[in-house]
Amino acid sequence: MKKDRFEAFTDGVLAIILTILVLDIHLNSNNHSLKVLINVLPEFAAYIVSFIIIAVM
Repeated sequence: MKKDRFEAFTDGVLAIILTILVLDIHLNSNNHSLKVLINVLPEFAAYIVSFIIIAVM
């Protein structure tokens, strides 16, 4: 397999995985307070860690 094709394949896989990660974060649209952001913080932290791990691979 040529290097260019492998890089394109890897970029495609990375884009799909990161899109799926973003779709998993749900926000309550009724309340935009700091309390909602604090409740979502663990999911957001997990997303950031997953993003970094996948990007490094």
